[in-house]
Amino acid sequence: MLRRLYDWCIGAAHKPHAMWMLGAIAFAESSFFPVPPDVMLIPMSLARPQRAYVMALWCTVASVSGGLLGYAIGALLYDSVGAWLIHLYGYGNKVEAFRTAYAQWGAWIILLKGLTPIPYKIVTITSGFANYNLGLFIVFSIIARGTRFFVLAFLLHRYGEQARHFIEKRLGLWVTLGAAVVVIGIVAALYLI
Repeated sequence: MLRRLYDWCIGAAHKPHAMWMLGAIAFAESSFFPVPPDVMLIPMSLARPQRAYVMALWCTVASVSGGLLGYAIGALLYDSVGAWLIHLYGYGNKVEAFRTAYAQWGAWIILLKGLTPIPYKIVTITSGFANYNLGLFIVFSIIARGTRFFVLAFLLHRYGEQARHFIEKRLGLWVTLGAAVVVIGIVAALYLI
């Protein structure tokens, strides 16, 4: 099953709608969807390493745009949709502590959590809920998400062929490690926020 999904993502990189699919995942992940865009960005960049930077830029734009939706959910719809999403991901009892931390550490929270496997939608929704400065939120989101995606693009562009061979040889191991990193990020968010 992993091989089919991986092969589908590799094949999708050459389709005309590939960038739209990648953008849709990046947009949704920043506001409500649990799957990070790396799941598509990595295989698509491996398939077309010469376009890795374009894909990283597209992911950044879509992720920050999705972050604005998450911000709006937190600012305008927290009592209904925002609270439901926060509780769905198990962070309901952590929101007030997170909101209080924004008064002092908002910039660092956005920058650091935007780089980690902690679900970014938690940051975007809570930023809106905490009424964090929208302009600063956008700037810090661009920095954090851009850094994350462009570092990945740099590595995939530079080491694309070697990485592709290495990943394909042990696909199950890499998917398991990736899933473990995401789970550790979520657990860390539960106990560190």
